[in-house]
Amino acid sequence: MADSSIVLTELHRKSTSWAKVVDEIVRLEKKIFPKHESLARSFDDELKKKNSGLIYLEINGDLAGYVMYSCPSSLCAIITKLAVKENYRRQGHGDALLKEAIEKCRSKRIHRVSLHVDPLRTPAMHLYKKLGFQIDTLVKAYYSSDRDAYRMYLDFDKE
Repeated sequence: MADSSIVLTELHRKSTSWAKVVDEIVRLEKKIFPKHESLARSFDDELKKKNSGLIYLEINGDLAGYVMYSCPSSLCAIITKLAVKENYRRQGHGDALLKEAIEKCRSKRIHRVSLHVDPLRTPAMHLYKKLGFQIDTLVKAYYSSDRDAYRMYLDFDKE
């Protein structure tokens, strides 16, 4: 796949491709996440919030994955979603998306980026640790009554 075209793009509210990209992401969201974890019904509203951002990855015109983040304060950001289509996994795309989101947060002078992850999602845990995230605490019943999550964080050096 040496001649494949890989493009990372930040989705902007006034983008002409907004509706198309959001529709594709909603379809991917429904496939990947259980109904109670999916933002499919409220995705458009989530993205319209002033403090949120979304970066998506296209490979040869096919939406391959996305990362969504929000900055609820000037000091911290939260990675709210990271998803890569199954046929594009384990090829470094999640890594690229997450790095891009981290850089966006760093450019806003954010001090900490946090996220939640199911401890049983081993590939995700490895990715986050590889990029410097550390486990903060175990949050009981985060996803459902029988599914916990680790809250993880990445601190930036204060300049």
